[in-house]
Amino acid sequence: MKPLVVLHQDVATQYELENLYEVFVPKSKLTITSDGNDFASKFNTVDFGLKVIFNGTQFEIELLNDQVLEKRTLFALNLTHKEIKTRLKRTVYDILARHMAPLSKWGILVGIRPVKIVHELLDAGQDEKTIRATLRDDYRVSEEKINLMVEVANKERPYLVPNQPDAISLYLCIPFCPTRCLYCSFPSNDLARKGKLLQPYLDKLEREVIEAIHHIHQLGKYVDCIYVGGGTPTSITEAQLASLLRTIAAHLPLDRIKEYTVEAGRPDTITKEKLEIMKTYGVDRICVNPQTMNPKTLVEIGRSHDAESIVSVMQMAKTVGFKTINMDLIMGLPGETVVESAETLSQIIALEPENITIHTLAVKRASRLNEDLDHYELTHDQVVEAMLEDAEGKLRGAGFTPYYMYRQKKMIGHLENVGYAKQGHESLYNMRIMEEKHSIVACGAGAVSKICEPEINRFDRVANFKGLEDYLDRFEEILEKKRLLK
Repeated sequence: MKPLVVLHQDVATQYELENLYEVFVPKSKLTITSDGNDFASKFNTVDFGLKVIFNGTQFEIELLNDQVLEKRTLFALNLTHKEIKTRLKRTVYDILARHMAPLSKWGILVGIRPVKIVHELLDAGQDEKTIRATLRDDYRVSEEKINLMVEVANKERPYLVPNQPDAISLYLCIPFCPTRCLYCSFPSNDLARKGKLLQPYLDKLEREVIEAIHHIHQLGKYVDCIYVGGGTPTSITEAQLASLLRTIAAHLPLDRIKEYTVEAGRPDTITKEKLEIMKTYGVDRICVNPQTMNPKTLVEIGRSHDAESIVSVMQMAKTVGFKTINMDLIMGLPGETVVESAETLSQIIALEPENITIHTLAVKRASRLNEDLDHYELTHDQVVEAMLEDAEGKLRGAGFTPYYMYRQKKMIGHLENVGYAKQGHESLYNMRIMEEKHSIVACGAGAVSKICEPEINRFDRVANFKGLEDYLDRFEEILEKKRLLK
């Protein structure tokens, strides 16, 4: 059976239906036709097809195999686009749920930022009881995930509301790494192959940062949050790091900065001198990201460090003295079981970071894992769910609570990523970028500025060129874009 969906010039809704359909049908293979309006799927496990046709005023929805199993009509008159999309997804979900068990507890939600819905309902004046009913009845979300969404929104609320339109976050991207990790899909460049472009890139990045800061000040606004990400920012040398941070300090009053983060990332790129340079120039939050403490897995995912070096770097960072240290872990890495993930988490908690982010493995299209998927056995959905449940219990028991969360495409088990923090160590930048209530000016290759317009509840995205060579060759175009930000 080849299910067919035809939507009236609405690629976004079609995409969400495709993702929703995959929640019910595991191991599906999707093929998009050349005109972009139709899609056909072959399924290894269930011989069901879904057909949705929009004629301008109504949707005809059918579930079929060799015959029509169920049919619904959804009228699209006098409804907003958002209402149409929600009702269509809910109708499709209910039809599928009558014949197959959903693999996800997130109901019809397939987007990256589910907590935004809670914030929108709170902004509209709804109380928690009404919000919970909406999430359950309109979006089909499970009680477990509703609890998570509401808890995270309540944690974020004091940091995000009321909106401060004159405050701007500044993001810098350093898209270089010593090696490319198995699961990575970020626009990162292997230093062994493109290291000769590093210094020219940093020279341009410093110019862009100066231009961005100058423009922000011209608009009568100010920077109160800085995040240096990548890639692996600590891939650069001590002298290069000092130059970049010195440039920032020369053009920004650091006494107005509420949070200053550098993703130190991989332990094999961190030295005590780099940590001291960060501390000198006002960095108060760093990320040390082991992903796992299992030696075999570290080799498998392409990391060139061992668990002992993670411990050593953490001890070093504690000695230098940062307000907050975050550590990232990934649940569902190839070959790991709940035993390995639980052992990793116990070791990480013992290192006493103030902030721990639990990621679920996502098989991204641009990753080496996706390219070589036949060579790896992915962890079963239910096993990864058990890993997350175990992690939540251990982290809450150690004094951590969830403060932000998001989802990604192609996540194992259709699960989520959750940031946990001890009281007072929540990442301001993480909350801002997830809930999109705040303007972020981004510098560097692949960086995307997001300019908030709260009065009309809209974001304008201004993207830099993703490729390193394009960034260098067309740099003047990037500067011109920065001058147009409002």
